[in-house]
Amino acid sequence: MEYLILKFFGFSDPAGYSVVNSIPKESSLEAALEDVVLILVAIFLVAPLGISSLAQTPADAVGFEQQGKLPEAEHLWQAIIQRNPQDAGAFASLGVVLSREQKYPEAAAAYRKALALQPRLPGVQLNLGLAEFKQGHFQAAIAPLTRALAADPKSTQARTLLGLSYYGAKRFAEAIRHLQPAAEADPGNTELQQTLAQSCLRAKHYDCAVKEFRQIVQRNPDSAAAHILMGEALDGLGRTPDAIAEFQAAAKATPPDPNAHFGLGYLYWKSHQYDDAKREFEEQLTLDPGNAQALAYLGDIAWKQNDEDEAIGRLQRAVKLRGDIRIAYVDLGAVLTQQKRYPEALAALRQAVKLDASQPDAHYRLGRVYQAMGNNAAAEKEFAQVRRLHEKAEEDMATKMSAAGSAPQR
Repeated sequence: MEYLILKFFGFSDPAGYSVVNSIPKESSLEAALEDVVLILVAIFLVAPLGISSLAQTPADAVGFEQQGKLPEAEHLWQAIIQRNPQDAGAFASLGVVLSREQKYPEAAAAYRKALALQPRLPGVQLNLGLAEFKQGHFQAAIAPLTRALAADPKSTQARTLLGLSYYGAKRFAEAIRHLQPAAEADPGNTELQQTLAQSCLRAKHYDCAVKEFRQIVQRNPDSAAAHILMGEALDGLGRTPDAIAEFQAAAKATPPDPNAHFGLGYLYWKSHQYDDAKREFEEQLTLDPGNAQALAYLGDIAWKQNDEDEAIGRLQRAVKLRGDIRIAYVDLGAVLTQQKRYPEALAALRQAVKLDASQPDAHYRLGRVYQAMGNNAAAEKEFAQVRRLHEKAEEDMATKMSAAGSAPQR
């Protein structure tokens, strides 16, 4: 049987002559019958071998893909690549199939191989950026998407994906540069406009944020999230009363935002409206009894209103729930100092400095504790740090004023 297969495919044995041809034939009829048998046997044996033996062309692979037979298409592109490892187009096509199968790491590897072989292969940079984006690799997506946009500056898809990648990478100012024209090109895309508005907010471009959030609120006046973000933008512009109005709208929206009362309480606290702030923080605790930040600010208000017992209870509970709320440690240190519980005050204030060493208040209170404990050298070290921080703040302000004064006149 194996001799028949060899003859059918024209193979010869190592000696250089056909094995089957060396068998004597008795007649032309027998020879004809033998050829029929050869063909039937070969078809019988080869058919079960499947696509890897009979269909290894790009057209076949594309056909499988168009039929939705993605595993077959993937295997066929891999077979084509195995035959020709320098085929950049095959790697790119394999990447497309892998992406459709949501095998994004493998797709990204295939696209990179295609680009290594042929850097200017059309569309591959965009596909690579998309594969990285789908994995949440926003920073890795930026370079290929930048090249894709450079190759086709009119590509809305490349620009939008690039803006979203910058946003995902928390590079908000750069996100704005691409999301603004993308949002203008697609004015009905609320999600895109929200991402642009949040980029403006996080980049502290508050005028831009207010403009975008105002449009969102006008389209959806019952959106608690939109009111809250609008309030944050207005607060960034120093328009705290307007920000309070937005948070009040968020608290009344249906459904209300779960953190609207905390945000409203914070704005009241910031405006020194402590009774209003206390009411909102307590309302927040009704909805979320474990809200450590609400507890911390209630403790601060109690301390400001000279209620040490309530202050220390709220603050201790806040730091027990969360260890990263600086104001809770500063206030706790102040209350414990007032009660002459110096070692505990020292521990609280050191934690406050650890959380943010650039704030002078914790250093000053720490210096007072050291002073009360008789450690004047440590106290002077903290007071010196307070002076340095104040001097730096004054220098920063002078630099900003100088820059503003040197701006060209229009």
